[in-house]
Amino acid sequence: MKKRILLLAALLTALLLSGCSMRTVEDMYALPKRSEEYKELQTAIDTAMYGLTYSSPQSGENQQTVQLADLDGDGVEEYLVFAKGASDKPLQVLIFSQEADGRVRTMETIGITGVNFEQVEYVEFDEEPGCELVIGFQVSDQILRSVAVYTFQNQDAQLLLLNGYSKFLTCDLDSNGRSELMVLRPGEAETQRGMAVLYSCKDKQITRSVETELSTDISNVRRITTGMLQDGKPAVYVGSSVEESAIVTDIFTMKDDRFTNLSTSTEVETSISTLRNFYVYADDLDNDGVMELPGLITMKPISNWEEESQKFLLRWFSINEDGLETDKLFTFHHYVGGWYLQLSSAWAGRVTVDQNEGIYSFYIWDESYQEATGLFTLYVFTGGDRDENAVEDGRFALHRAEGVAYAAKLEPAAAEYGITQERLIESFRLVRQDWRTGET
Repeated sequence: MKKRILLLAALLTALLLSGCSMRTVEDMYALPKRSEEYKELQTAIDTAMYGLTYSSPQSGENQQTVQLADLDGDGVEEYLVFAKGASDKPLQVLIFSQEADGRVRTMETIGITGVNFEQVEYVEFDEEPGCELVIGFQVSDQILRSVAVYTFQNQDAQLLLLNGYSKFLTCDLDSNGRSELMVLRPGEAETQRGMAVLYSCKDKQITRSVETELSTDISNVRRITTGMLQDGKPAVYVGSSVEESAIVTDIFTMKDDRFTNLSTSTEVETSISTLRNFYVYADDLDNDGVMELPGLITMKPISNWEEESQKFLLRWFSINEDGLETDKLFTFHHYVGGWYLQLSSAWAGRVTVDQNEGIYSFYIWDESYQEATGLFTLYVFTGGDRDENAVEDGRFALHRAEGVAYAAKLEPAAAEYGITQERLIESFRLVRQDWRTGET
């Protein structure tokens, strides 16, 4: 894919941070003389930015004020500056190209009626050379946001698509090497369910899929992730909150050349539509590219647990386009503490955990669930002597992080189930945080 977005050099960044006072970098810092290339770029930007302020996109991967992309497919990247002014089209995308002699000129200016740039992406959407510019922007505080797709022919911007959205992403669900635009937006008021639509470009024509329902209202969407089904087909996983205490996962893919939500399709026998497991999202825990879905298994307590102390095992499974499930792994997740343990599928279903503050004792029930035997104990130390505590009294360190040390101690029965110090260290993981949402 030709998509390649790069940060400019620190020299140019310093220039942009100077605002509209148009001071040069030399005025602010005693830096060595810049190259002629940067001089040309600075002059072009200074001239074009008269009366404008910089306005970087507010979300997504591309939030730089100045970005680079090969829009026309000539092998040379253009500079894109995102700005805002006071005209009837206040949002401005200033696009600069560099000539063979080093001169920088304004290739195109795109004016947009809106108040903020929200998200910017660069993808191969149509069949022409170069990458398309996808811009999501806020029209106003009262109106649904809009997403626009621009292509560049003869260095001129042409609008391919303009549509309203609540959330959007680009993906390649048909695996043809070009991206589609997936748009999520509110559905009919009677259903209170969101809708998903897929737009693609074929033979220079924009095609639109049928509308496909989400499991819940669009305002409940919390996370959107791309990954693969068990059979290798690409899919989009949309996690939405339910009653502020659970997550339901919708899975969108192409099935028989039709844009389909496997979670609600009547053609697929799957229980995904009823998957409500606290705030546990689909994830690729084993890093094989295939997304795993979580299912809860209630642990049998060794003592009388209070309801709020109930412990659960997570069964992670993947599905194919027909909804068939494949078990992948089992974990005990402690989301509040930010850690989890991967457990052997051979005996994970019989495990239970007893907690006493920062001490987690793992037991295994016999096959008749009459007697529980200790396997190992996990400790969380946070005091000033945490590192020393982690290796005292037969304990060994599992992991050390800022302000906390995790340790464990094996019980005699551990060896019978193949649990060793090395395997336990390898099985311990910290919960990954989604950098876009801050959620785990």
